[in-house]
Amino acid sequence: MKYMFASDIHGSAYYCRRTLEVFDASGAERLILLGDLLYHGPRNELPKEYDPKQVTAMLNGYKDRIYAVRGNCDAEVDQMVLEFPIMADYALLELNGVTFYATHGHVYNAQALPPMQPGDVLIHGHTHLPVAEPMNHGFLLNPGSVSLPKGGNPSSYGMLDGRHFEIREFDGGVLKEIEL
Repeated sequence: MKYMFASDIHGSAYYCRRTLEVFDASGAERLILLGDLLYHGPRNELPKEYDPKQVTAMLNGYKDRIYAVRGNCDAEVDQMVLEFPIMADYALLELNGVTFYATHGHVYNAQALPPMQPGDVLIHGHTHLPVAEPMNHGFLLNPGSVSLPKGGNPSSYGMLDGRHFEIREFDGGVLKEIEL
């Protein structure tokens, strides 16, 4: 099965729309959102087409196909307008025979690991930097940020197809890839 991962929309209607267009075209079963959905945060510039109400409406249209976790910029008021759960700090997902520990990255990350077994995957956003690498008998993945990329990287998202994970730019180019 195919799964799409996106993080750090930060209220950008433009990048939310692009994310959903890619999701629709990809044939992915689920869209897994790794937090920071509606609010841009006090340390960030306003993203392109900042419109949390429009992002809310777009995401709610996909409520039955989204798994999501809470980011450090997500609040209880966001959950009041979103029609799918976002308040969990992490989600354990069994995807294509691999256990994914999905989180935002502000609590659990490579420096503060959750309890993991050999072969497990830690996937998070938060840093806005794309990562796909082996780590401690498992894997560390970060799809980067769809709206506010850092480190000179382009806006990006992740795609899992079988056990092949790619971090892609919105123009379709592959930034990083790894076999799990």
